[in-house]
Amino acid sequence: MEIKTIAKRWGSSIGVILPKSFVDENRIRENEEVIIEVRKKTLAGDLFGKYPEWKKSAQEIKDEMKKGWD
Repeated sequence: MEIKTIAKRWGSSIGVILPKSFVDENRIRENEEVIIEVRKKTLAGDLFGKYPEWKKSAQEIKDEMKKGWD
């Protein structure tokens, strides 16, 4: 299961808060050990290699888009 949350300062550390609905659904209890997978949200990272059928390079696509800005 995946959730989105925001990392916040907690003393000299960074912490995240799990929403109650997520905690209840997964039956997470206080002091229970959990494993968390961390992925920073990045558009480029999500799209890299996702469309191998595209014939143009990312640079060519970017250059085409810039033409409309002038």
